[in-house]
Amino acid sequence: MKVVTVVGARPQFIKAAPVSRCLRRRETEILVHTGQHYDPAMSEIFFEELKIPRPDYHLQVGFKTHGAQTGEMLSGLEEVLIREQPDWVLVYGDTNTTLAGALAAAKLQIPVAHVEAGLRSFNRQMPEEINRVLTDHISDLLCCPTKTAVEQLASEGIFRGVVQVGDVMVDAVEFNRALANDRRILEQLGAKRREYVLVTLHRAENTDDPDRLEEIVSALNELESSMILPLHPRTRNRMERQGLTFTNSRLKVIEPVGYLDMLQLEMNAAKILTDSGGVQKEAFLLQVPCITMRDETEWTETVEQKTNILVGANKRKIIEYVETFHVDFSKAYPVFGKGHTAERIVELLRKNGGCR
Repeated sequence: MKVVTVVGARPQFIKAAPVSRCLRRRETEILVHTGQHYDPAMSEIFFEELKIPRPDYHLQVGFKTHGAQTGEMLSGLEEVLIREQPDWVLVYGDTNTTLAGALAAAKLQIPVAHVEAGLRSFNRQMPEEINRVLTDHISDLLCCPTKTAVEQLASEGIFRGVVQVGDVMVDAVEFNRALANDRRILEQLGAKRREYVLVTLHRAENTDDPDRLEEIVSALNELESSMILPLHPRTRNRMERQGLTFTNSRLKVIEPVGYLDMLQLEMNAAKILTDSGGVQKEAFLLQVPCITMRDETEWTETVEQKTNILVGANKRKIIEYVETFHVDFSKAYPVFGKGHTAERIVELLRKNGGCR
């Protein structure tokens, strides 16, 4: 069996690593990197740390508008797929890379497997929501992380090829937890366990909206907690355009970090303040209270279990919940599965062969 795996962004590298390890034990994997994350700190370091094989193809698309980026990916991927003639195309998550990979395969009548199928934020203004909805509707194998995802697909009339497999990020966290423990990022930053709030800020709905970005920056400048913020290049650029700066001496702004350093920062944080989908889930798996700077989330289970709270870009709420939000994780249940998801995905690919 030959599988073409299409990745292009940090969350996809993390999810692809355990599946790639399982695939390559007995099957042939061709890895394509679209170049959606083009910064070395957001790309190269993840391949090194996660021991992901070097891409067989690198499309080097880089930063462009959504349409131009997706179109260039689609063209490049079509050439790769015609050359490789795989049995499956495997895509992850909800980025432009995800949609381009699925579209290129579907138009060539090559079966598509979508890992992390069935997620919905119900906000069609998010490019990610459009990507995940369209990808699900043209996929042949839909690997759902939760029961909620399966039910959502059913509500849209999608039943064929739908399987609840658990979340592959559970595999990634468990595999890399011990490695992350050996990192020295806390020592380098002079940070102490459970004495800081880890902050991430990168989602377009916040960074590309001047009012929301200003509100969030203002909240971070007034918070009294010790904070660490690995600053995404896009966020830095947007702040510079708006003339926004961080003035809070309790906020330590650092360059983006690799996955293992990020995992160590997450597992040792007192709380996490984020707008990232993946970080919300990692916070749950690592049992760290999460405050999410979004108006909705695709990871509704974390909110239902009261381990995660949505505060939008509301300055008052951000400040209030960073100071007061506490979680009893003894009441949480393993909604994302207990691992071995990568093995299930590979077995499903073998079992189903070609679907079209």
